[in-house]
Amino acid sequence: MKGKVFLFLFALPFFAVGAWMGYAIGDHLLDARAMNSWQPVDAKLSAAGYRTHSGDDSDTYEAYGQYAYTWNGQPYYNDRVAVAGGADNIGDYQRDLGRRLSNAMSRGESIIVYVDPENPADAVIDRKLRWGLLGFKAIFFLVFGGVGLGLMIWVFLAPPEKDTSTPAYVDKPWLANDDWQTGTIRSASKSTMWFSWGFAALWNLISAPLPFVVYTEVAENHNTIALVGLLFPVVGIGLLWWAIARTMEWRRFGPAPVNLDPFPGSIGGHVGGTFDVNLPYDPSARFSVTLTSLHSYVSGSGDNRSRKETAKWQDVQVAHAASAAGGTRLSFRFDVPEGLNESDADHSDDAYDLWRLNLKADLPGTDIDRDYEIPVYATAQQSRRLSSFSIEAAESDQREIDMADVRSLFTMEQGVNGKTMVYPMFRHSYNGIVGFLIGSVFTGAGWFLAFREDHWFMGGIFGFVGSLIALFGLYYLFNSLEVTANGGRVRSVRRILGIPVKRSEMRRADFVRFRREVSLSTQSGSKHVMYYKLLGVGSSGQELVVGEGFKGTGQADAAEEFISGALMLQPERQHRDQFAEFGDANLLATD
Repeated sequence: MKGKVFLFLFALPFFAVGAWMGYAIGDHLLDARAMNSWQPVDAKLSAAGYRTHSGDDSDTYEAYGQYAYTWNGQPYYNDRVAVAGGADNIGDYQRDLGRRLSNAMSRGESIIVYVDPENPADAVIDRKLRWGLLGFKAIFFLVFGGVGLGLMIWVFLAPPEKDTSTPAYVDKPWLANDDWQTGTIRSASKSTMWFSWGFAALWNLISAPLPFVVYTEVAENHNTIALVGLLFPVVGIGLLWWAIARTMEWRRFGPAPVNLDPFPGSIGGHVGGTFDVNLPYDPSARFSVTLTSLHSYVSGSGDNRSRKETAKWQDVQVAHAASAAGGTRLSFRFDVPEGLNESDADHSDDAYDLWRLNLKADLPGTDIDRDYEIPVYATAQQSRRLSSFSIEAAESDQREIDMADVRSLFTMEQGVNGKTMVYPMFRHSYNGIVGFLIGSVFTGAGWFLAFREDHWFMGGIFGFVGSLIALFGLYYLFNSLEVTANGGRVRSVRRILGIPVKRSEMRRADFVRFRREVSLSTQSGSKHVMYYKLLGVGSSGQELVVGEGFKGTGQADAAEEFISGALMLQPERQHRDQFAEFGDANLLATD
């Protein structure tokens, strides 16, 4: 209850600003409409010009004029200049009008003013609407009023808070989340569609005046650096395209809920179910399902707080597609290892755990790309309603895909020194190029701050971090790995630009098991990709890398199977680590 009261009080000032701007816009329009019937008369100026009001960030201007006129033989005096009063810096309207009035007064010329026939004491010099000023006020009306009203409506419509200490929620904690009352879970696609339109509209409303400001700065003030401001409208166009794409995706595929079996998904058991997609069955279409365990947390403090996510475990599986009454039914099932964190039904804390299911397919026309946040708990339950044939077919297809992807990462060479697996340079070209470009931007910003702005401390931080990121990108581009099995030994050689930088060696007879760890985790929006590497572990604890770059645990399984046969590494105990922190060598192991 306290949270709702706080949120309502937080929204109230936003709504008040929006309401005030809405009133100002309405008053402006009504006044301008009424002035259309006012009558023109000659008037004589006694004072005219414009005033400059200096603030902390900018100057505003206000045209003024005092004038006298006669209506039906009766003299009147007035000082109303425009429909809207007050100072502003929206364009050059105030200064241009002030100069025009000042020039007319200095030449002793009469001006035309418009008088209200029903109340001759009311008059105005310029009765035209100022669309630029109206647009500026409309931004505040829509943004502040929309945010305030939306938050207030959400407060009133939000369901009452649950008492999670009751036995029902202790035994079934997932029921504390209103979206997890049944095994049918909907994606966030519809809300994302509406959010994309709202955000695109907000961004474009705010950036709409920028092209006119940029034109004035470049054409009149010769300030070419102002062209950077055009990036904001360009981003706005991209946001509109994003909103259109989300709408097309929703219209084509519909809700496409996932029906979990078991419900909830099970740690130490299965996470499985079916999707019902509003799409005619096409046997050539391939739908990919990704299951990721994530930890969400707040980083930073004060105004620099931001929410981040870290992937803890991930697997990918192709879904088995079959014709259904409503279109296409997709079946999937993951075997989830023990030891992973359960979902948190309440996301009000700074840190919580969640499980995200993603359905994706590249199709002719609009692609499907849906995220589902699902409940996953340590219940050790198995799927009961899924077709065994469908799941076995999906697992078989996925194994073929994983094995083909694994083999594409290296070349196998047979030489006098035995079999050699070569992981060549540029196999991580995308990650390497992105890392190098990001690092170069940070390094350039650090150089600018240090040498142009004389901010050596911040420049040094930016430059140092940027240099590390750029070097990391170059390493990913130019490193290669060779793993050779010759006689009774296995050797691993890491090279950079073909130059050996690290060598490891192990007797094949000493090999005990494989160990896997996460070597890299990338994120783009809500999408995470986890890359695993495989290490051979010897009887005395020595390790050497035998493979890397495998996406998800499925590819890591396939890589382990292939490498075990190719290099004739048969462990005394088959040991598979199920998950690991990024870069952590102390992984949870199960025999």
